[in-house]
Amino acid sequence: MATLDDIAPLRDQALAAVDAADTLDALEAARVAHVGRKSPLAEILSGIGRLEPAERGPVGKTANEARKAVEAALTARKDALEADAMGAALAADDTDITLPGDPHPAGAVHLLTQVRWELEDIFLAMGYRIADGPEVEDEYHNFTALNVAEGHPARSPSDTFYVRGRDGVALRPQTSPVQIRAMEEARPPLYVISPGVVYRRDDVDATHSPMFHQLEGLAVDEGLSLAHLKGTLVHVARELLGDDVEYALRPHFFPFTEPSVELYVRWVDKRGRSLWLELLGAGMVDPDVFGFVGYDAERYTGFAFGMGLDRIAMVRHGLPDLRLLLEGDVRFLEQFA
Repeated sequence: MATLDDIAPLRDQALAAVDAADTLDALEAARVAHVGRKSPLAEILSGIGRLEPAERGPVGKTANEARKAVEAALTARKDALEADAMGAALAADDTDITLPGDPHPAGAVHLLTQVRWELEDIFLAMGYRIADGPEVEDEYHNFTALNVAEGHPARSPSDTFYVRGRDGVALRPQTSPVQIRAMEEARPPLYVISPGVVYRRDDVDATHSPMFHQLEGLAVDEGLSLAHLKGTLVHVARELLGDDVEYALRPHFFPFTEPSVELYVRWVDKRGRSLWLELLGAGMVDPDVFGFVGYDAERYTGFAFGMGLDRIAMVRHGLPDLRLLLEGDVRFLEQFA
């Protein structure tokens, strides 16, 4: 049976073993041997209940103090050994941590998104709101409600991407269906824009793509006229392209507007030629379209317009080819970041 006099030598042996440990493994071995579950100090503490009552207090107190002293020494020695190991690892590493790190390339907003956001800001400042709708649309909203006749070329599979096995369902060729949905959901006065991606079976060239970006707008109110439409289009063109932008309005035909016009602006192609480029189509909403959504054509008039964001970006930045915007070449796109 251990006595009070046995504790001090055990403590001193343990402290000496801790101090002599020169690796973490050696330190762990010293811990197990001197304060582990089967160590002499642990046996003394577990046997206190078998001592005479008068001895229990002094032996228990002294043994606990010895254990705490050894555990404190173990912690201090472990910290020192870990610090030494870290120092050795750093000394062996020839990396110069004072050198600047490799910069991470910063992301940027695509040029088409920049144009879209700027257009949205222009129209929001004029009192319009943004409306959204599905890119895969039914025949009624794509064509019928827009006054597109059954035999119109736009309905042909040679012009429009139809979904196989879904009668009349197609990728929207314009964002005009969003305007129909907006009129179905709200009564005049109504001022909305509908930006988004559209799809047409166009051959790819410098100014055409089967997938492109469009922003359409619709205004319905009492007393709106072609003069209001022209004022809106000219204001937007000047906001985007500058007050000195050279533009022209030319008569055109669209099934859902009458009269209809196209807005052309001056553009320099990759050969350096100054050409007129169609920027958007527009017109006064045909009363028949109002009939599909339950609007009173005797009371309300409206105008609609649709513009290609890709072409606006081309004109604004002097780009010779629309495909530059869609090829994902970072070397080109980062010029506009």
